[in-house]
Amino acid sequence: MKRRLQTAAASLPLILAVALGLRLGFAWHYQSQRPRQALAVIPFLFESGNIASSLAAGNGFSSPFRVDTGPTAWMTPVYPLLLAGVFRLFGVYTFHAWLASVGLNILFCALACVPIFFAGQRVGGAGVAAAAAWLWAVFPNAILIPVESMWEACLAALLGATILWATLALARSRRRIGRTRDRIRDWWAYGLLWGFALMTEATFASLLPLLLGWLGWLAYRAGREESGARKEETGRPRPAKSTLGGPALAGAVAILCCIPWTIRNYAVFHTLVPLRSILGLQLYVGNNPQAGEIWLGENHPIHDQAERDRYTERGEIAYTREKLHAAIRYMVSHPRREAQLTAYRFVAIWSGGTPHPVTDFLHRPSLRFRGVLLFNLFVAIGALWGIVVLCRARSVYAFPLSVFPIVYPCAYYLTLALPRYSLPIDPIVVLLTAVALNSPKVEGRRSKSKALASQQSAPSKKRLSG
Repeated sequence: MKRRLQTAAASLPLILAVALGLRLGFAWHYQSQRPRQALAVIPFLFESGNIASSLAAGNGFSSPFRVDTGPTAWMTPVYPLLLAGVFRLFGVYTFHAWLASVGLNILFCALACVPIFFAGQRVGGAGVAAAAAWLWAVFPNAILIPVESMWEACLAALLGATILWATLALARSRRRIGRTRDRIRDWWAYGLLWGFALMTEATFASLLPLLLGWLGWLAYRAGREESGARKEETGRPRPAKSTLGGPALAGAVAILCCIPWTIRNYAVFHTLVPLRSILGLQLYVGNNPQAGEIWLGENHPIHDQAERDRYTERGEIAYTREKLHAAIRYMVSHPRREAQLTAYRFVAIWSGGTPHPVTDFLHRPSLRFRGVLLFNLFVAIGALWGIVVLCRARSVYAFPLSVFPIVYPCAYYLTLALPRYSLPIDPIVVLLTAVALNSPKVEGRRSKSKALASQQSAPSKKRLSG
């Protein structure tokens, strides 16, 4: 009986069913408490929905602020194009369009259980896999955000988890010596995955060189060992050539996927905008004389008529450059205040949105708020301990898992800290928490992970000895 319960608990279909059920249940409750007319319009009255509305009307990728302001590179194109497709099918600003958009968000978020489950298997076995998938299935942010936010965060969470899974899978791919065509296909697919991810969430660009560099290091190390094995067998070393070809190919494919968008931006704005144009404004709204501990929409064209008029007058590129220079001047001239704001944003990212978790927990009576806060703090601490466990176990997977929570949020420590900004890395955060919960088993796998490179080069040794 106990074994059956353990088998059921580790069942990915069951975890997926629970994840979908919780999200659909919350969506049903959410819509039952609000007028349909409001749900048809209000969730889409932000940049992603406004651009999608422009696309659906045949006016191109433009007008992020509900008025005709011309072409934009405010965000990368995948999610607005997806929303535009929803508008074409179900009508612009309709309740059915909201239902379809929420359904897609829920599907993306629930499906993230799959790559996290298989990544967990590679890192720590079945226990880590099941724990990670269950934590994601019940993670409050991954239940609330798909319904409350019409942004790319849910799709980005699925892509972030898939990138990790694919990265860990490619780390072992050199064992398939002799299947050159399959390896090239895998690297092409990995590059395409990265290209699609960058066109969905530009902040993933901070992780691309690090993960490719890690894969390149593994490939180089495996090539060196293969060359050493050949020298031992034949007396003639073989140079470790082409060991970096796979990561280089994937990086080139990812960049090629972004080039059409960059060309479009250059043709429209007559300046280089590789992915997004918004950095200057993002930096300014979080770093100016009126910036507070929590951003409430100040100094942003979507809320502020004066800023919207300034944006229209100056044009998108000149406006965001102006804001970038103003933000940098303020940051340089107010270092103490900047340190405070950065600290507040750091806490807010890891607490689920509040820069004062202890005070808010004690003084806000909402059980929902307290539950979300505690769960976020739990996985934040769990992720930190999970990194420690992997480092103590000298796991080869410590680096690729660690860069997600360490590197990715840095952009938001300097700009704004909203709960949806961390959702793309939250699947990896809960995976690290699962590692911490299963630390004895993970540390027990130390010898296996430590021997990854020798496993990668083992087929070549067998071929030489044969």
